[in-house]
This record gives sequence, structure tokens and C-alpha cells, in this order.
Amino acid sequence: MTGPPLEEEPGLGDLTLSGWFRHVTRQGGDSEALVYYEGGLETGDRTSWTYADMWDRANEIARALVACGIGKGERVGILMTNRPEFISATFGAALAGAVATTFSTFSTAAEMEHLLAASGVSILLLERKVLKKDFAEMMAGFDAAIADGKPTSFQSEKFPFLRHIACIGEPLGAIETLDQFIVRGGDTPQNIVDARAASVTPADPGVLFFSSGSTAMPKGVLSAHRGVTLQLWRWPRWYQVEPGEARTWSANGFFWSGNFSMAFGGALTSGGSLVLQSTFDAAEALALIEREKATQVLAWPHQYGQLVAAPNWDVVDLSSLKYVDCKCAMADHPTIDSSWREPYAAFGNTETFTLISAFPANTPEDVISGSVGKACHGNRIKIVDPVSGETVPVGEKGEIVVKGPTLMLGYIGVPNDMVLDGEGYLHTGDGGHIDEEGRLYWHGRLSDIIKTGGANVSPVEVDTLLKTMTGVKAVQTVGVGDDMLGELVVSCIVAQDGADIDEQSVKAFAKEKLASFKVPRRVLFFAEQELSLTGSAKIKTADLRELATKKLAGDSV
Repeated sequence: MTGPPLEEEPGLGDLTLSGWFRHVTRQGGDSEALVYYEGGLETGDRTSWTYADMWDRANEIARALVACGIGKGERVGILMTNRPEFISATFGAALAGAVATTFSTFSTAAEMEHLLAASGVSILLLERKVLKKDFAEMMAGFDAAIADGKPTSFQSEKFPFLRHIACIGEPLGAIETLDQFIVRGGDTPQNIVDARAASVTPADPGVLFFSSGSTAMPKGVLSAHRGVTLQLWRWPRWYQVEPGEARTWSANGFFWSGNFSMAFGGALTSGGSLVLQSTFDAAEALALIEREKATQVLAWPHQYGQLVAAPNWDVVDLSSLKYVDCKCAMADHPTIDSSWREPYAAFGNTETFTLISAFPANTPEDVISGSVGKACHGNRIKIVDPVSGETVPVGEKGEIVVKGPTLMLGYIGVPNDMVLDGEGYLHTGDGGHIDEEGRLYWHGRLSDIIKTGGANVSPVEVDTLLKTMTGVKAVQTVGVGDDMLGELVVSCIVAQDGADIDEQSVKAFAKEKLASFKVPRRVLFFAEQELSLTGSAKIKTADLRELATKKLAGDSV
């Protein structure tokens, strides 16, 4: 399956991050680009940036990076929640010719140590305190050179490429404040930054994101400017938003490619604005949406459940919301009148910097027909036999393999001939098929298929249904060995606080929509602290099957 030619795609502009950023900031001018409440809504400390402000703040960062000796293609680490400085740091790095390298604020100390070593960042810009984490203290714990050094002199043996660290918050050892860092660029001429930005090409490395994988340490995915900006230009079309109308609330980390491209592309490309929340709190989110008259929400399914369960749900006025999926739980609020359907029929990953197939918002259900869209412009998708690698006939199931203009440059530290096949396709590890209409259908991870009583069960299908059940915060279904059936279908659930659900109610819910052999034989409940969740509420699978096996056997977990 081949998408339409890339040269026929409408609505594209400059294909470098600095070029895209210059376009949207000039287009937006003095209109509001973002709003943020430092310390939360109750503090009343409201920050508002116009598009012109956003351009100025990013150039401040760019000049400081130049003054610190950052070279073309060097990596600038960004460890921040959704706040204005994330945007100025990311696009400041782009303007300076560097590679913006984003790190998840959900990272543990072990994960951060891995991320810093693997990425080889030269400069790290971080938010010191996020909830209970102190990332400056974490950095100081990694290396005495950071704890005891000074910003002008430290050299780290553990992170030998790291030269400067700056934080939002109080300084510590070799870590200076972001304001002190910005002062470094005071003597850097703006024309030098402009010349750097102009020298970058669409084929150059633009960003380094880390996959939020649920089985191992995150993998570094390096993407070219063209791949990222193509998606930024596309999202207004996928969302079907009117120019200037997207006033988008989100608390989902911009350090993930999906949230980065959906928020920045969907809102800023179309001349809208961002309503930022650093960390998700359902009651505060509703209050923010009401006060700032947001027109769009970007939320995970489990967050919708928490929004509906928030104590102020019954009293907030959410009538400003226009771009909220009419099928989601939030759309049942009495003040919301929405007929909009989000572009849910889509397939992609970090390696393709979000979508490689899609249907735009409001596509009729009979056109979607249970699929995940058609190939986007310039993309090629085919289904191959997972063993032989041979392309299978239309309609036959196999592995989804992809290539196209948004495909990553590669995984850092891994040769591309170990990642891509001889024709340049990425093997996704996902099962699917393509129908005669050119629609792609997704059947879940090939490695996760549960074989029970001679039948194959996709855990994705089970999980997709159970996530819609009231009271379910997170769910992952696994196969647990069984002498009679081969594997039992076992659903592992983290319930919402105070939820009134049990094993029998979950089974009864599943029986209404699933074939009998797909209904979980057992349902196990876990406290959130018993499991390691990713920031998108996925349960890490590395030890889950073992935990489920032990729990079923009555062993202590």
C-alpha cells in the first residue's frame, strides 16, 4: 500500500524545525501562544506568551547555546514538564543548529543515568523539582564532579560529553539557574543564530526522542527535521481545526513524540494556543479548561475516567470545548455539545514520529470500517510473513512493515542494517492486514498473541474494551501458562481509587462484547505501587507475566 505522492500533499511549509518555528511565530505575532500557571492554578501566577514572546525566548536560549560552544548536530538535553521553557529550549536548540533531546520526567534514577549516557548530551536544561523528584539532586548523586563542581569548570567522567547543566529552580554545585545560563548569550550576535538556523537542512538530525517502551530501557530514536516538521504541518488537517480555534489543554509530556506533534502541530501550526499543565491533576485540569476557555483536550483514556470522577466535575462549565471526541466519557458533561470525532483511526510509533496511516477527524464509521487508516503521503506499508519476510496477499495477516519520509534516521548506537531490512523497511513487530480498499488493520503485537485452547487472542482487543469500563485506570492482558489450555487469558488491572469493580463484574462486562474464548479466565487486581507504569499508564510487561503467575499460584507478590 502506497500513500499519495509527497509532492502532492497540501499545507506543507519549511521542513526544518527552525523554519517551521519562524513561520508560526510570524503568523501568530501578538496573539497568545501559551498560558501557564507556575505552581498550579491556585497560585494565580499566570504566565502568558505571545507568539512573538515565544520567538524571543527561544532565541535567548539559542544565543546561550552558541556562547557555550554548542556545535551543529550536538545534542541538548531537555528534562522538563509541559511548561513554557520546554518550548523555548526545544526550538532554541533547533535555531542554534543542535539536536533537541527530550527526556521523560517519569524517569527513575536508573533510567536517567542510562538516558544521559546513551544520548551523549553536551548541555542539559532541566526542571529541578517535579512532584517528589529533585532532578538536580539526582544529577549530583550520579557524579561528585556535578555535586561539588562549578558551572564554569566541572568535567564529568561518567558523562564525558556533558559541559553545562542549567535548571529551573535553585542552583546546586555545577548546576546553574536557567536565568544564569541565558545571561551567557548576552554577547552573541543574533545574526550568528540566524545564520546557523539557515544552514540546517531537512535531512539533518533534528530531534532525539526516547521510546516509552514497556519491556526494557528506552531506545533513542533519532529523527530528521523533515520527518518531524511534516507531522507538525499535518496535524491541523488531521484534526480538521479552524485557524486560530485550537486552544489546547494538555498535561501529557511533550517529551513523547505523539504529544509533541499533536499539541505543537495541532495548535501552533493553526495559529491556536496551548493551555499548559505540568503534571496531571483532574480537578485542576477541569478548572484550567473552564478558566482559560480551552476548546480542545489531549488526554489518555485513563485520564478521561479521572476527569469524570473529579470532585468538581458536576460544577464546572466546559461549554468552550469544541474539539472533544463525542464518543469519550468527557463528552457526556451537560455543558458539552460536541459532534466532533478525533482522528482515532490511525497507526504510528516513535520511529515514524507519529502517524504513518490515518483517517482525518470526522471520517464516517463506514469508511473507517474498523481500520487504522490509509497510508499518509509518501509512505509505503506492506504486510509480510513474519518468518520468511515475503509479502503476503491482500487481506492476509502478517507483520506490518513501513517506510517513508517520516521514518527515523535510526536508533542511536545501533547500525541501520540491524534495524531495517534490505529494502529499507522497518519491521514494526505489529500484526495486521490490508484490505482491497487500501485500509490498514492492526491486530496487536505479534509477540503478545495469547494461544489458548487452540485459538489466538489479541490482548490489545481485550485491553481496548476493558479500558472503557468505568473504574479501570490501567489494564494489560497477558497469557499465563496452563496445562490444559496452553495459556490462560489473564487481565491485570489497576482500578481507579474508590472504584466498585471486581473479577466477576469485569468478566460480565467483557462477555457483552467479546467471543467467549477471549473473555479473561482470570482478572487480577494490583495497586499502582505494585506495578511499574509508564507515563501513559501502560503497565510494564517485563515482569507482569511472572507476577500474574505467582499471584494465581497463591505466592506472595
